[in-house]
Amino acid sequence: MSLRGAATVTAVECAKLARQVKVQVVLGACVAGPFAFAAALRVQSSMPEDTLFGRAVTDSGFALSLVVLGFAALWVLPVLTSIVGGDVFSADDRFGTWKTLLTRSRSRSEVFAGKVIAAMTFSVLALAVLAASSVVAGMFVIGSGPLITLSGTLLPAPRALARVALAWISVLPPMIGLTALAVALSVASRNSGAGIGLPVLAALTMQLYALVDGPEFARRVLITSALGAWHGLLAEPPYHGPLVYGATVSGAYALVSLAIAYRMLLRRDIAA
Repeated sequence: MSLRGAATVTAVECAKLARQVKVQVVLGACVAGPFAFAAALRVQSSMPEDTLFGRAVTDSGFALSLVVLGFAALWVLPVLTSIVGGDVFSADDRFGTWKTLLTRSRSRSEVFAGKVIAAMTFSVLALAVLAASSVVAGMFVIGSGPLITLSGTLLPAPRALARVALAWISVLPPMIGLTALAVALSVASRNSGAGIGLPVLAALTMQLYALVDGPEFARRVLITSALGAWHGLLAEPPYHGPLVYGATVSGAYALVSLAIAYRMLLRRDIAA
């Protein structure tokens, strides 16, 4: 495998993604969703007080961004990682383009690397768009007032913005891990519906398991537990233990999933 070959495949895959309607719709929803949520809060009297930072959404736009993050971590981020990750390999099975793809002087290793990088790029881009939109919507609709931390202290706007940015960045490792899981299921199933749906179902199952009584170790090895590790950044002083542990678990998911997917692709009979 050459870096040039992998980069060529990555460029082609990213260009294909940019032209897909589903990708454009998802990114558009990431932009519009936080603004719609902020506008809805302005016209109703009840607040999402049963969520973290829900009581503060009318006082600080930074709190609104964190409420969006809390909701997205539960339901939206697993979907974003599967939209492309679960379809990036199975699409070639659906359209029967594997033979054409592998006869263009590119090895399976280069194709695998390029497609994985393209899927990861989309996941990171979608997260960045959603994060930026939530911050801008909060500051534009609600304002840039100080943020009340989980410890009850006030963070002025510059420090609040930095903490909110770090909170969004902290969910990158589980996003990458979930994307890798979607890639593995895309390779294994050769079906876009299964590649997209099964990772979302797995993530929701993990989220539900975390809500019931069970061994603490079992909950901590679930990749979805890393999606809530950002809470430690909003305490005073902040604590980082869950972030480090969550990143480690996410890295393990990513490595194992990609190793399995790579081996399956190398051993696959494309003619079958």
